[in-house]
Amino acid sequence: MRRQTHDINALREALDKANAQVAALEVSRITGPRIEFLKALEELLKQNVNDSDKKFRKFVVSSWGGFLVAAAVLVYALKKEKVVIPVDKPYITLSGTKASSTILVWSDGKDLLDSPTLTVFASDFVCRFLTIQNKFGKGGQAVAVRVAGDNAAFYGCVITSYQDTLLDDDGNHYFKNCYIEGATDFICGNASSLYERCHLHSLSPKNGSITAQKRTSATEKSGFIFLGCKLTGSGLTFLGRPWGAYSRVVFAYSFFSDVVAPQGWNEWRDPSRKDTVYYGEYKCYGPGADRKQRVQWSKQLSDEEATVFLSKDFIGGKEWLRPAPSHFKNAPKSNPT
Repeated sequence: MRRQTHDINALREALDKANAQVAALEVSRITGPRIEFLKALEELLKQNVNDSDKKFRKFVVSSWGGFLVAAAVLVYALKKEKVVIPVDKPYITLSGTKASSTILVWSDGKDLLDSPTLTVFASDFVCRFLTIQNKFGKGGQAVAVRVAGDNAAFYGCVITSYQDTLLDDDGNHYFKNCYIEGATDFICGNASSLYERCHLHSLSPKNGSITAQKRTSATEKSGFIFLGCKLTGSGLTFLGRPWGAYSRVVFAYSFFSDVVAPQGWNEWRDPSRKDTVYYGEYKCYGPGADRKQRVQWSKQLSDEEATVFLSKDFIGGKEWLRPAPSHFKNAPKSNPT
């Protein structure tokens, strides 16, 4: 359903108001027990009520040179003993000065939904210059970040695990200048997401997959778009395999190292999906971008076909992406490599 114009204008006004009314909780140089960050986050969640004049207020937890660590014994009154942003707490921003010194870490390989180090159910969430890790390693679904709220944005973040690193679950999402690392389906889910200038690093020795997108019908708008990204790693990996029968993934203007398998894509042991998936490449380059051995059911997109995937319009970004608050603009970019 098309959103009414006056609703879009109201949303833009609300987000402008939010940026102008930032309430920051600062966590500085945590060197002893690292519960302070989680206490600050809990207090932030208590404050962020979803009514009256506070409805559109944006809240910030920040660490200036700090080191944020979440471990079971240290988590303070947070659901499932992990960092969870609940659905009724929108407009939260978590920020550090740089990803290399602002870290959330967990170790859990139970399953897809119970393992995440950070889970976001709320809308209008922003994460900047943080490292989020799941250090479980091989042998289980070990999600570092699950994003299930609408209108979420990640800037300069480092997200690492081995399997199912980023559960990009549902909603419109934007990732810029992020480093994402894993081996098996390490960007998965059914969101509509744009990844701009991100670095994707594969740890798979062979037959891994960067994406497992879950679109289930031809009319669904979801899909993963990678614009101006860099793909590196060791061994060989596929660009994607279909979690859903109508899986949709496009890489454009991206550098492929020789980590990309010559076939490019995999049907995940279901040949029928060759007829329904939408896997495209557009003006990619590097040793892994040679399409001579690509599977025939993937697409080399024309200029006309690619147009719809080359801007923030794919995620409705003009409606909800806003400029960063002034106190974030000079923060350095993450440099994980």
